[in-house]
Amino acid sequence: MKEQTLQHKVIIAYLAHKSNLSATALLAVLDCQLLSELNIDILTAAETTLNDTDKLLDRQADEVHTLLSALITNQHTCSDGLHATVSAWSIKNGLSVPIHNSTKRYDVSLALFKQAWEPHRKNRNHRVVSPSKLPRRKTLLLNQVTVGRDGEVPLRMPGPKRELFERWSGRRLLQATDTVLVNDVVRVRQDGSGNFATITDAVKSAPVDHDANTGYHLIYVAAGVYEEYVVIPKHKKHLMMVGDGINQTVITGNHSVGDGRTTFNSSTFGALGRGFVAISITFRNAAGPAKFQAVAVLNNADLFTFYSCSFEGYQDTLYTHSMRQFYRECDIYGTVDYIFGNAAVVFQNCNIYSRLPLPSQINTITAQGRTDPNQNTGTSMQSCNFLAAADLAAMALCLESQESPITFLGRPWKPYSRTVVMQSYMDSLIEPAGWVQWNGDDLALNTLHDAEHNNSGPGSGTAGRVDWPGYLVISANDAINFTVSNFISGDQWLPMAGVPHDGGLL
Repeated sequence: MKEQTLQHKVIIAYLAHKSNLSATALLAVLDCQLLSELNIDILTAAETTLNDTDKLLDRQADEVHTLLSALITNQHTCSDGLHATVSAWSIKNGLSVPIHNSTKRYDVSLALFKQAWEPHRKNRNHRVVSPSKLPRRKTLLLNQVTVGRDGEVPLRMPGPKRELFERWSGRRLLQATDTVLVNDVVRVRQDGSGNFATITDAVKSAPVDHDANTGYHLIYVAAGVYEEYVVIPKHKKHLMMVGDGINQTVITGNHSVGDGRTTFNSSTFGALGRGFVAISITFRNAAGPAKFQAVAVLNNADLFTFYSCSFEGYQDTLYTHSMRQFYRECDIYGTVDYIFGNAAVVFQNCNIYSRLPLPSQINTITAQGRTDPNQNTGTSMQSCNFLAAADLAAMALCLESQESPITFLGRPWKPYSRTVVMQSYMDSLIEPAGWVQWNGDDLALNTLHDAEHNNSGPGSGTAGRVDWPGYLVISANDAINFTVSNFISGDQWLPMAGVPHDGGLL
């Protein structure tokens, strides 16, 4: 904690002379300020958990492991932003040196924690189970009532609130006695007939540090195109945001690196509050392909859930920055590195649409950012569809096959990049090699972990895949480690959100 506090003071000292900084440099240092504040919170939470018990439960150990992994990710995000946008030698060295030193110490702390905890985990028969013992298609049941699909979840709320929600949304809530508890509900409508005219105002009004045990604070966002930049602050916890459907409720913006922003602060929607749930909403960055990195959604707090949502952009559409995240039945559109970051994240039953890139670009669907082999992070894509968006499909029909834009499953953003694609359908847009280096760099090819298991479709053949040491075609016994139950401990927190999930292999 002392190390992080000192680093934070150095950042504040630079901000005290912000008039000397360019606009882009200032944004990069402000990113570092926010990330440093988050790291202080992370260290406080980890220390509290470790000091409050002599013997960690599996759930507590997973949380500490997640926190320490995110701690390191935040450090690298700050450092990357400085190197990409700050030209002043004094700033780079004045901030980068203490950040680098802190990161090295955090790497050691994570390694020591994992080394100390892993033997206990193995001796206590940790929850990881074999494919034969895990349900093949686990459907979440609440009192024998199957959770609704297509963006419907069973919500339980006080009678007057239920009547309001049903009238506002035009949908009847499923009748079940044990459903997702909602404490309060407010409505956003652009015409002023709701409680709020903007999403930002609705978020501001939400309770601070909301207790999950009392139920979600639900923000119902009526159909409309909301041109605003929304942030769920870290102290706004356990919010549920429900829209009227994909392409009905739309949150849009156009911030981008091309306009002088950092990737980290280019997002249309950013969520920092633990336990956030979004259902039936489109998130869009409309900057366009010529504006380079332009994030639609950035997520970097724990236990995030997106159900029946869409994410639209080109380069860097969805920033799965850190912590544990789950996406179910979502549509993701983009071109370059459009699913990227260093969260422990599972995409399940999602449609992954590659769009038409610029003439000088190739499509790379994922860019995973694991920097330390002890981080519990990675991207798992299960039962997803890898497809060409309408513009890419139309272009492919017009051109000879050798001239069509090239699409890869991903490339390694950082040295220990980890991406697993399993039980998914790949259309013919996927290149036979499957994966591609980061800007021609061989550095990560021995240390990355790119894997495929039991995929189908014309683009799924593995005979022509890359021959990197880190690329594998894995068995069910290995794939089981990247399921919802085992990779993100989803059985422990997804039931509270009422979102359907399959815990194991399908």
